[in-house]
Amino acid sequence: MSSVTIGVLIAIGLALALWVPYFFKEIRKGKARLGPDLPAGASEPHPGRRGDPAPGHPDAQADPYDPRASR
Repeated sequence: MSSVTIGVLIAIGLALALWVPYFFKEIRKGKARLGPDLPAGASEPHPGRRGDPAPGHPDAQADPYDPRASR
């Protein structure tokens, strides 16, 4: 065997020695969800409406079709 082949085999062996325990740990752990169970996505789970704002928001968004909103 050439020295390049031996080097490649050593590199593959070291990579497997490091990756295999990590992957077993990640697979055993499963998918982790941090925080409360909110729907996945960028939207607001409780959007609120005019006169009844969303929780945590001081005021609701203005209606873009309101005549007072046009300039």
